[in-house]
Amino acid sequence: MKVIWSPLAEARALEAVDHIVQERPQAAAAWLEELLARTAALDRFPRRGRLVAEIGLPAYRELLHAPYRVIYRVDPTRVVILTSRHSRRAWDVSEVSGV
Repeated sequence: MKVIWSPLAEARALEAVDHIVQERPQAAAAWLEELLARTAALDRFPRRGRLVAEIGLPAYRELLHAPYRVIYRVDPTRVVILTSRHSRRAWDVSEVSGV
């Protein structure tokens, strides 16, 4: 199964790295590498994340990558990383198209 990133998800990941760099520069690269490794593993284990409570549909799942929630959708042939959000920030379901 192929893992792809939406433009919003890519932008949010870069925003997170920019934020982490301000407080802990050495940790930012490690955080991003781990994020990419964890999401890449979804090609083998696409349903490993938990259901997204705000959506409640089995295709929409999330991984927790502290302190962020990585929201993704499992399609028949691919996993689409939709967005990420700091776990303390409110999340708007309208960020995810097609829900």
